[in-house]
Amino acid sequence: MKRCYGLTVFIFTLLLLSACGGATTTQGDQAQQGEATQGEGNSTDYPEKQVEVVVPVAAGGASDMVSRTIAAEMEKELGVPVVVTNKAGGSGAPGMYSVRDASADGYTVGYVPVELSMLESLGLAEISPEDFTALGQLMTIPSAITVRSDAPYSTLEEFIQYANQNPGEVNIGNSGTGSIWHIAAAAFAQAAEIDVEHVPYEGAAPAVSALMGGHIDAVTVSTSEALSGIESGDFKVLAVMSDAPDANVPDIPTLQDLGYDVNLSGWGGFVVPKETPQDIVETLQAAFKTAYDSEAFQKLLEERGMTPGYKAGGDFQSFAKEQYDYFSEIISQIEFE
Repeated sequence: MKRCYGLTVFIFTLLLLSACGGATTTQGDQAQQGEATQGEGNSTDYPEKQVEVVVPVAAGGASDMVSRTIAAEMEKELGVPVVVTNKAGGSGAPGMYSVRDASADGYTVGYVPVELSMLESLGLAEISPEDFTALGQLMTIPSAITVRSDAPYSTLEEFIQYANQNPGEVNIGNSGTGSIWHIAAAAFAQAAEIDVEHVPYEGAAPAVSALMGGHIDAVTVSTSEALSGIESGDFKVLAVMSDAPDANVPDIPTLQDLGYDVNLSGWGGFVVPKETPQDIVETLQAAFKTAYDSEAFQKLLEERGMTPGYKAGGDFQSFAKEQYDYFSEIISQIEFE
């Protein structure tokens, strides 16, 4: 009798465990199915909440200006708030890292400058165009050598002569160590064979403010970023680093005109984390293109003297990779202090 009772308990226990196990499996399946359904629903219903645009430089420079205008126009298309967050410092690496590592759900968009194609070659960050999916390119902006109007030199040759007479004492401000404006200054100094001091700031705007305050001798940012000082007469531009005259200062020669083979420009565009669903990417690309074509953005390009440079997502992705290869070669040829 005792044996029969024990067998009954054993069978009952097996049935109970089996029933519990089955229930657990079913709940897990339901949970997974629910998550899948939710993911598909989020993609289909996108966007349902605020979209953040991360700008990896300080407010006030060209990158910040174009990002804020594009964000405002995309907000009209998407029907949800599109807000800009500045995450400056580290030549843009922390800001770009934050976009690369964000959830690939379309609610984090990043502005990427030309530094995206440079930082890995400089050994400053492990980041490249392949870490993102591109939405599109916005513009290009060439570097320029800009000084204060009361400086004791009025031409590029006089500036070079002054630097030669005062080795290591001429301070050139840039938008951060390893930034495009740092590379531009280093490439120019190497071509002109002058010894200068490179002073990094957390963006072009702080560098321009330092020049205005007389704390440095020159900047190599774009003319669009120093335009207010140029127009007010506080600054003068000695040369531009494009292969054609800059629209903001059409009478100023290029470095190539003056015999220095240096041609460096910045560019910028929008990206999202690499694994963002394709339908969300397409929604953002359509809103980005409409924002680019808007009257407000075209007016900004014209007023700030930026060169329009729209490229669709795939073309921008390829261009950024080509720039990555280009800077990998040119950076290896520059001697940094």
